Amino acid sequence: MPPREILVRGAHQHNLKHIDVSIPREAVTVVTGVSGSGKSSFAFDTLYAEAQRRFLETLSVQARQVLGRMDRPRVTSIEGLSPAIALDQRPLPGRGRSTVGTVSEIHDLLRLLFAKLGEPHCPKCGKPILVSTLHEMRERILALEGLRIHLYAPVVMDRAGSHQGTLRQLLQAGYVRARIDGRLVELDEKIRLSPKLHHTIEVLVDRLWVQPEKKSRLRDSLETASALSGGIVEVEPEGRQPLWFTQHPCCLSCKVELPAPTPRLFSFNDPMGACPQCSGLGSGSSQTPCPACNGSRLNELARAFRVGPLGLEELSIRPLEELVGLLEGLELPGARQDVAREILPGVQSRLKALCELGLGYLSLGRGSDTLSAGEAQRLRLAAHMGSPLVGVLYVLDEPSVGLHPADQANLLKALKDLRGAGNTIVLVEHDPDTILGADWVVDLGPGAGQLGGELLYSGPPQGILSRDNSLTGAYLSGRKRIQVPASRRPCRGPAIQVVGACKHNLKNISVRFPMGCLTCVTGVSGSGKSSLVLEVLCQEAKRRLRGRAPGGAQGALEVRGLEKVQGVVEVDQSPIGRTARSNPATFMGFFRPIRELFAQLPEARVRGYGPERFSFNLKGGRCEACMGEGTKSVDLLFLPNVYVTCEVCGGKRFNEETLEVRYKGMDMAQVLEMAVKEALVFFENIPRLVPGLRLLVEVGLGYLRLGQPAPSLSGGEAQRLKLARELARPVQGRTLYVLDEPTTGLHFEDVRRLLEVLERLLEAGNTIVVIEHNLEVIKCADYVIDLGPGAGPRGGSVVAAGTPEQIAATPFSVTGSFLRGVLAQAGGCKKAGGPPQELQKK
Repeated sequence: MPPREILVRGAHQHNLKHIDVSIPREAVTVVTGVSGSGKSSFAFDTLYAEAQRRFLETLSVQARQVLGRMDRPRVTSIEGLSPAIALDQRPLPGRGRSTVGTVSEIHDLLRLLFAKLGEPHCPKCGKPILVSTLHEMRERILALEGLRIHLYAPVVMDRAGSHQGTLRQLLQAGYVRARIDGRLVELDEKIRLSPKLHHTIEVLVDRLWVQPEKKSRLRDSLETASALSGGIVEVEPEGRQPLWFTQHPCCLSCKVELPAPTPRLFSFNDPMGACPQCSGLGSGSSQTPCPACNGSRLNELARAFRVGPLGLEELSIRPLEELVGLLEGLELPGARQDVAREILPGVQSRLKALCELGLGYLSLGRGSDTLSAGEAQRLRLAAHMGSPLVGVLYVLDEPSVGLHPADQANLLKALKDLRGAGNTIVLVEHDPDTILGADWVVDLGPGAGQLGGELLYSGPPQGILSRDNSLTGAYLSGRKRIQVPASRRPCRGPAIQVVGACKHNLKNISVRFPMGCLTCVTGVSGSGKSSLVLEVLCQEAKRRLRGRAPGGAQGALEVRGLEKVQGVVEVDQSPIGRTARSNPATFMGFFRPIRELFAQLPEARVRGYGPERFSFNLKGGRCEACMGEGTKSVDLLFLPNVYVTCEVCGGKRFNEETLEVRYKGMDMAQVLEMAVKEALVFFENIPRLVPGLRLLVEVGLGYLRLGQPAPSLSGGEAQRLKLARELARPVQGRTLYVLDEPTTGLHFEDVRRLLEVLERLLEAGNTIVVIEHNLEVIKCADYVIDLGPGAGPRGGSVVAAGTPEQIAATPFSVTGSFLRGVLAQAGGCKKAGGPPQELQKK
């Protein structure tokens, strides 16, 4: 019998303190705890890393020599471990060529569908092109029984030249007559054609009465004519209109020939199918849709094929939730429907999985580089939901990121369906509904960094509610909560007004963002939040600050009130860097003063070391074996790259001579391994470092290591680093701060601390606009703009605008229905304040 649980003993990776954990197999287990408590160290750096290492150990000696060896995680033992798949929040690959369709593999299935069933249409006149086999030609001609027919093979069609060589070859081949420019002539006559004019030459292959007993002769004549003309045959019945047949996609009236449909033709990543103007990217160096293909990425020949009434480019722009109904209603004649039944179920299962995960508003042609981290992870999850694999360990990093509370139930159902197929699910998560809906909970803490790494609880979800030492249990049980403000800032004063916003799915809406207030923009995923805030408000504010004159705005008629803004800061979840050379110390500007401090030490001055000696970006002091990165990338060919510790420096990044210089007994490598909280104490006498380090602690990043590589940071951590860097600048006031889901990766306690930081910005006279799904943040806002009511085409309208209490009182607001319960638990706001409720019922 297979083991019933995964037994982890003595896990001490990073800050884990030799913990022993038992995880049930074929169950959904949530690993939770405050940020920096060791969740990722346990789930990804221990469980998944060991599963990946064991898989590589099963390969042949030759393969292991090529791929190298992975370091074993710091754990005493792990029993009952399955092959594992990790779904983290790293951006999807592709650099503009990866789309929702390619990542989900739906595009590959549709390419096969169009290659098998695509019906050609002329790209010029749009008329359908009937492609016939020789058998089909013969059957249609036999239907003319009793008529006399002339069967022609067009060898020259409307082409300039004297064509003497062609005429001579036809005569030598034994053909007697041909129709040249509409006149039947004998080929042995002296024929003179003007080389400057266009001519048409049709060889008379046969003349016969159509009768059943002449099937064999008719077949032979059709084969001969088709071979002469390259697949085009004309049949002229006496007293009737001529019939044209073609074996290849070709519009005879427009003289356009299409290639044979193959999967390559319908791929924008293949020169055969890609639009030549944009090379299959769908947009130009300005990000506007390519005028040649209208953003579809395909050339006109690929766009000329249809299955039923649908073209591939049309399927690529429709929302996924619409495609389900379109394909279900697709009816094809005869055997074509049988072929479609072999392909479409795979398409439909993937489409339904994406819709169940709250991604129905996306389109197949949406570039993967435009997706949020949460969308990208759920897209990868959907690709596994229909997989026949069983007995697999799936490790997920906050799959609820970017999800509206209304979509959480569908996510949990999808995870349980994956569990029901015989798999084990382990996810790092903070969402209360997901935690309480799981089968098992592992809570780590009690704090972050060196204060974390302890096992506080492992068991069914209800058991954590009574744990006194667990912050997670305290918040879930209601013993501890984020308080609603005693009063809200008045929102009737000056405001930034967006008039007539129509970007993407926005439906010509007008909204106001009160100055000096915290405004939350809410709504289900795909309702238009990012379009309104990031692409209209934020971008227009940046353009105006660069000197653009007031007036019309991109994506809206006008944005008013920006003259009151002195600066704009966009704090999104994009990485602070893409290599190990970028880290919190370099990003926050700590690294230079630290290097200057080391250069002033007596040992460094005796050796003549300057600040550059202590940089891992420059030759001299760094380890040259790993070029100062501390790790080496190993290409696993068919698996994601892994990073192994440099064997020369042991991951320290510097050479031995550089590490001999120490400050307070610590070398540069040890300093970079310090957590921010430790560094704050260590550098307490260095004025240039203390304020910035303290800010990182205040935004909840005290657990980060100074030299932690940027690629290992989550989107939420990167966003808070950017926020801390902005807070470190001189206070100006009258700055517009735009934040995109700043609670990503945050525990309840970390959300509370984030709100305290935002309060400091507001007190300094700044304005904050936040895109957010977290109800704890929404309930603390001064003003809420709720978009919807649905996603994609069903979104883009203002459902309600006002205080959180007013949104909660709106009966048709999805956000309001969830906000009511949160405000009721917290007792509501004593003074709601704000303007009268603004509603636009759609």
